[in-house]
Amino acid sequence: MRFALLAAAVATLAAATPAAAQKVAVEPVEFPSRDGKTMVKGYLFRSEATPARAPAVVMLHGRSGAYSSLAKGKYDATTLSSRHKAWGQLLARNGYVALMVDDFGPLGYPQGFGRFTYADRPAELDEVRLRPLHAYGALRYLQMRPDVVGSRVALLGWSNGGSATLAAMADDKPGDMKAIGFRTGVALYPGCGLKRAYERSGYKPYNPVRVFMGSGDAEVSPTLCERLVRRSRSRGGDIEIRMFDDAEHSYDTPTRKRQSVPANVAAKAATEREVLDWLGRTLRGE
Repeated sequence: MRFALLAAAVATLAAATPAAAQKVAVEPVEFPSRDGKTMVKGYLFRSEATPARAPAVVMLHGRSGAYSSLAKGKYDATTLSSRHKAWGQLLARNGYVALMVDDFGPLGYPQGFGRFTYADRPAELDEVRLRPLHAYGALRYLQMRPDVVGSRVALLGWSNGGSATLAAMADDKPGDMKAIGFRTGVALYPGCGLKRAYERSGYKPYNPVRVFMGSGDAEVSPTLCERLVRRSRSRGGDIEIRMFDDAEHSYDTPTRKRQSVPANVAAKAATEREVLDWLGRTLRGE
């Protein structure tokens, strides 16, 4: 009874505090990948708005890794990239447990990779076959936590992590993934080639997937993503794409350079609003 009253009091206090003003705590964690050998690092975001038991979001970084380019060898919660900090805080302030995954660091590549390096990246970073195993390690970890509603966990990824999100949500997994897997996947400007893994069988997610990207993306192909979505929908896939006119790759990164482009500003605001709305519907039934 005391715990219930305390939780209710905390929830009332959080509701009375504007989301932007709520303090967010970040906790470093570790958990095993489902590859059976890798211990993956992560950073857990919670705020005053997070209920005692809350839905959760697993976040997968892109090719540049989880950290800022200014980290200078210091890889921890303080040097996470501005985009990952911003999203972790946004989700936490809206009542979610948000887990930022660093799966490049434990494999020896915390600094990530620059553009035009795809062919040179090591096989253990494969976004179709291996990164989804790290995502499912994060899911299993969250499902074991008493403060997470294990059946209400979403997967959110950017760029290469968006590709890993698409692959993780594919309906080629064993078991009843609708019940035990991610409730939904959200992919921001993913590479949609997926190494042609689904070229013959076709791509279809086991639970709903939403894709967000800009038509001005010069790093991955908007046309290829539109084609993937169209073909998946023809096979009955619950997948949709939101295309923002003229927005660039990484349009939601809160840096002066990215946000100096009006199309990026508009796309960032709309994406944050629409992702929160989608998570509210799929994870909370709002």
